[in-house]
Amino acid sequence: MEYLKFILYGLIQGLTEFIPVSSTAHLKVISIFLGIDDPGISLSATIQLGSVFAIAWYFRSDIFNFRSQSSKKFLDYLLHERLLKSILIGTIPIVLLGGSIKLYAPYFFDNVLRSNLSIALVSFLMAFFMYLADKSKRGSINIKNHNYSHSLLIGFFQAFAIIPGVSRSGVTISSALISGWEIGDAAKFSFLLGMPAICLTAIVEFISSFNDFFSLGILPFFVGLITAFLSSLLAINFLLKYYSSNGLKIFIIYRVIFGVVILLNL
Repeated sequence: MEYLKFILYGLIQGLTEFIPVSSTAHLKVISIFLGIDDPGISLSATIQLGSVFAIAWYFRSDIFNFRSQSSKKFLDYLLHERLLKSILIGTIPIVLLGGSIKLYAPYFFDNVLRSNLSIALVSFLMAFFMYLADKSKRGSINIKNHNYSHSLLIGFFQAFAIIPGVSRSGVTISSALISGWEIGDAAKFSFLLGMPAICLTAIVEFISSFNDFFSLGILPFFVGLITAFLSSLLAINFLLKYYSSNGLKIFIIYRVIFGVVILLNL
C-alpha cells in the first residue's frame, strides 16, 4: 500500500508539474479525495526532483552541448551560455520570495495559503490570467532573441508559484505570452526556468525535514521519484507539441472545473 501511495504521488507530480494546473494543489486535493495522506510541503517539493531530472534529460542537448570549439559550435556555445545566465536571472525573484516566506511566514503558508478554499480561489484567478494570455497577440520573442529583462519579468511571475494552486508552468507560460513570446519557446523556457527553483525548494525542504523522510521509508520514496521522472518525460514531450497547436484553452476550462469541485466539497 505504501508503494502504491508513492506511485500515485509520482504520477500526480509528473503529469501536473508541466500542465498549467498546479502539481502542489493536485497532490494535496487528490490525496484527500482518495482518502490517503496529504504528502505535505516537504514531500511534495522533494518528489518534484523527479521532474527536474526529466527536464535535464529531455533538454540535455540544450544544456550540456558545449563540446566543440568550431566557429558554428562556438556560436551555439555562446547562445547556451546566455540561456543559462537568463535562467539564473529569472530564478532570483522566487529565491528571494521563497526565502522570505520560509523565514518569516511559514505558518501562514501552511495554514492559509495551502487551504482548499485558497487553492480553489487561486485556481479561478489563474484561469482568468491564462485566458488573457491565450487571447493575447502572439509575439516574436523566443529563446534565441530574448533579453535578460524578459527572463527577469517571467521570473517575477514565477515567484507567485510558491502559492499553492498558482502553477509554476501556468504562470510563467502565461506571462511570457502576454509579454510577446512565441508559445512553443514560452513553454520550453518555462520548463528550463523551473530547474533551479524546483531543485532549491526540494533541497531546503529535504534538509528542514530530514528526520521525517527516514520515517516514510527510503524505497517507497525512490519509487515515487522514478514514477515522477517517467511521467514528467511523457508530459514534457506531449505538451511541447500540444501548446504550439492548441494553446491554453482546455487547461483554462479545467482550472475552472477544478476550483468548482473543490468549493463543492469544502
